[in-house]
Amino acid sequence: MALHFLIEDAGPAGAGQVVRLTGAEAHHAAVVRRVRVGETVTVGDGRGVWLTGTVQAASPKEVAVDIESRTDMPVASPRTVLVQALAKGDRDELAVQAATELGVDAIVPWQAARSVSRWEGGKVAKGVARWESIAREAAKQAHRPWLADLEQPVTTRELAARAGAGRMLVLEPTASVALSRVAIDSDDTSDVILVVGPEGGISPEELDALQAAGATLVRLGDTVLRTSTAGPAALAVVNAALGRW
Repeated sequence: MALHFLIEDAGPAGAGQVVRLTGAEAHHAAVVRRVRVGETVTVGDGRGVWLTGTVQAASPKEVAVDIESRTDMPVASPRTVLVQALAKGDRDELAVQAATELGVDAIVPWQAARSVSRWEGGKVAKGVARWESIAREAAKQAHRPWLADLEQPVTTRELAARAGAGRMLVLEPTASVALSRVAIDSDDTSDVILVVGPEGGISPEELDALQAAGATLVRLGDTVLRTSTAGPAALAVVNAALGRW
């Protein structure tokens, strides 16, 4: 499969035109991925534009691609949204990476009551930027035409307020309903929102608040998954239910 790269704005680029990778993307293509003149690659803007072309010139500062074809891919509907609680170490980052590779459409950081990691002050912008970078690289690896939207962190109150805007499914090991038994209609354009707690789980107060707002508690099997695993596992189930896999 051809290597895939991202540009900020594809504009009207199409067959017969030349697209140029610059900056960090050019360095990554020429130095890290070692693209060569004559090699077929794909280029996207992360907003549905998919370009296929041949490398015309390659250097660490600029890679020129002669475009042969363009496809405009529609955005997914319904959207799948991962609400990932902040977690210690790199466990939340692993969840972001895997979920992006599996096709999640949006990611929302959640400052849960039991989150050991805290994003406060300057850490908020830094944390969001870090997750955006991880999601971007994962999307390139997975050859995704659309990048996942990385939203600003939410509190439990803000998360509960969002429950009415989509189908919110909260992953809770003690839930009586299995996620695989939940009917998910691909014709329903409302977001499918998967909520994953931190290492210590979602507090009883948070579960009550989310349920009261209209969320449904669901479980994945009979075991307790790590916060880095639960979201991607649930997303796989949802992808199958939506007919995407």
